[in-house]
Parts: sequence; C-alpha cells; structure tokens
Amino acid sequence: MKVLGIETSCDETSVAVIEENSVLSNIISSQEVHAQFGGVVPELASRAHIRLMMPIVKRALQETGATITDMQGLAVTYGPGLVGALLVGLNFAKGVSQATGKPFIGVNHMEGHIYGNLLSQKTVNFPIIFLIVSGGHTMLVKMDDHLKYKLLGRTRDDAVGEAFDKGAKLLGLGYPGGPAIDRLAAEGDPDFFNFPRAHLKNDPFGFSYSGLKTALLVYLKDKTEAYIQSNLNHICAAYQQAAVEILVKKTILAARKFNIRQIAIAGGVAANSRLRKWLSEEAGQKNMKVYLPEPKYCTDNAAMIARAGYEYLKRGMESPNTLNTYPALELQSIAD
Repeated sequence: MKVLGIETSCDETSVAVIEENSVLSNIISSQEVHAQFGGVVPELASRAHIRLMMPIVKRALQETGATITDMQGLAVTYGPGLVGALLVGLNFAKGVSQATGKPFIGVNHMEGHIYGNLLSQKTVNFPIIFLIVSGGHTMLVKMDDHLKYKLLGRTRDDAVGEAFDKGAKLLGLGYPGGPAIDRLAAEGDPDFFNFPRAHLKNDPFGFSYSGLKTALLVYLKDKTEAYIQSNLNHICAAYQQAAVEILVKKTILAARKFNIRQIAIAGGVAANSRLRKWLSEEAGQKNMKVYLPEPKYCTDNAAMIARAGYEYLKRGMESPNTLNTYPALELQSIAD
C-alpha cells in the first residue's frame, strides 16, 4: 500500500510517499520568512503553503517514479495547528480524493509525531510510554497498540519547545531557539545556576514551563551584556538541564508506575542531544528499552503523517469529505 502524506500544520510544507514502513520520498520546505519575526506568522504561513503545495507534490512523486493514481490513499494533518495552514493541506487532499476516487484520512499531528518515531524502528513492542515534546505540546501518552492511546499528563501552560524558543529569544539567539541552546549547552556547565523545576501537586505526569522561562528573565535582569556573553554556554546548559530533567524523571516515573519496559520520545524536542542521552542512560539503568527517532523525523514532516494514515487506511478507515480542521484537536484512540 502506497500512501501520499501531506503536512501543513505550521510553517513546514511537506509531502511524502511511503510504502508500509518504507519512506520513498519525504520533501520538506521550511519557511524562512518567519525568522525575522521571532516566530511563525500564521497568514504568511498559509500563503507559503498555497504557493509551495503543487511543486512539492510533483517533486515527491517524481522521486518515487509514481503518480497519484499509484497511491492507495492519502493522509493529511487536520489538527492541531494553525487553522489557515491546516486548511491548505486538507483542502488539497480533499480535492485529490474527489478527482481520483482515492480515500483520504485525517491524521492528528501528535499522532504523526508518534509514528515519526516508529518509522525509525525495525521492531516495536507494545505497550510504550511516549513523551511527545514540541513547540506547542508536552505530554505523556501510554500507547497500548497501534492507534490506541491514553493521555497521562500534559503541560498546563508553556510547552518545553516554547520554553526553549522564548529562552533563546531572551538570550538573543534567534528563532528557532531549541537547536541553538542545545549547541551552546554542549560546552557549558549544567550546574552553573540552579533554575527551578516544576513539580505539580496531585499531577505527577503534568508539566509546567512558564516558571522556568520567567526564572531566566529574572536571572538576566541585572546581568550586563558582557557577563551574559561570557557565560552564555553555561547559562544555556543550566537552562536546558532544568527543562530536560523534568521530562526524563516523569517519563521514567510513568513507565515504572504502569510497569512498562518500553519508552519513546517524539516531536521536535526529541532531537535535543541532552534529552536523548539522559533518557537513554536512565532507562538503561532500569533495564528499559528506549525508542529514539531519527532526527529527520523529529521535526514536522509528511512521512510521519503518511505512516500514521497507513494504519487507518489498511483497516479500511477513511474520512468524509466534510472533515474540518481542528486547531486544538485532542489525541484520540480508535475504538476496540
């Protein structure tokens, strides 16, 4: 079964073709226009998606030597994300479906990130505790089987990726900030300063990152530019250490509580080197298996959407032509 995947939830226009677990093509066009604004501008993102969609679809198909008629179905992100951006991809998928008679399935973007990890694995054993970490989401999910999820906890305010981006902006590192902090932190001392870790009462698997961002703001308030620049590596290391420690501890806690031996990470922040190393070390000490995604499948891409869609399409499931976008879509499990 060949599936054409389409991802336009934010500022990446991506189209992919997969055949079961094999990625035949995965084209991603990032929109550099947003860098000057320090974040994604929704209207500019939508316009770029419209302009890029057809050329990227053609390129994705050309790389495989296939045509639209060779696809057994389409998979497209319909939420969560920016409503205007989502509409571009969803309406394109609907149009192709109507014109060719091929079924299409709407995929939850968070579900796509999960399958972005599974794309990297030769074998997978369930159940798995999934830590999903990105610019817009931080959540722990118990995955009992394909398409079967239970939400254990999520952030109450800022996501960890957002905390990295906002922290980087305070430090003058530009956007996106996560990779910059990760790179600088590699040469810094994580114990340089003790930034706060949020532990939520009566919510063992919940997260909160607004306090960490505020703590950095307060810390920098009376520091000179010379001081900040001379200690930038150390500040980044200490800030990253605080952000990652909570992620690691709560993921391991969830795995132990539910007696699960497999843990995994997904989403843009899953590419963070400190998170990958620390989680692998902690899991190894407790005889747990860690599924790490390839970095190319951590950020938004259509291969992950196509892989998730494949699971639905092979079960004969498809979306109606009346499907709408849902900017705040919740992760849902299929019925037994």
